[in-house]
Amino acid sequence: MPIERGRAEWSVQTLIVTAHPDPESLTNGIARLLERTLHPSPVAVADLAAEGFDPRFTLADRHTYRVGSDFPPDVAREHHRLGGIAHLVLVFPVYWWSMPALLKGWIDRVFVNGWAFDVDPEEGIRRRLGALTIHLVPVAGDDVGVYERHGYEQSLRTQLEHGIVDYCGSRRGATAFVYESEQDDAEARERSVTAAVEAVRLAIRPDSR
Repeated sequence: MPIERGRAEWSVQTLIVTAHPDPESLTNGIARLLERTLHPSPVAVADLAAEGFDPRFTLADRHTYRVGSDFPPDVAREHHRLGGIAHLVLVFPVYWWSMPALLKGWIDRVFVNGWAFDVDPEEGIRRRLGALTIHLVPVAGDDVGVYERHGYEQSLRTQLEHGIVDYCGSRRGATAFVYESEQDDAEARERSVTAAVEAVRLAIRPDSR
């Protein structure tokens, strides 16, 4: 029997999830700016590092994957927090051309069989997150030219947009890179941040153009 995703106790339309150990990082600053920009829409921020989320995939998670139920308590709490939201925004620094281990572990443990999808022996994969739009804000140290020359942007889009968003049946929202995050040019960095935040805002609130 399909499991209802549920609805969060608070009326949250958008959940912003960030994964950076430094509360003063650019990543966390972008998450806070997004929260302010999306106001007065109901929005919340989940700082996985500050909350101490455990990203390790354990035998309990393996059991959940195999049976499609019996979620560990911390994973069940994440399912409750995600229940009923319309938009999920992942804001993260690019580590080794991917997301940090903390955020990857959150995906590994939370977007699981029995919640994000079902595995049916006869019908195959049933994708369950069709009501959710997922937006991505990767914070990159290098410039756009480096990402284009080496195919890094396309690689990230393939693994995250296709490998996660599409696999769960979610809608693709905005994917807005913040380039040159570690450069000394503060004005260029601010322009990149502003453009990324605006892209997400317009994707979530197209009526606010």
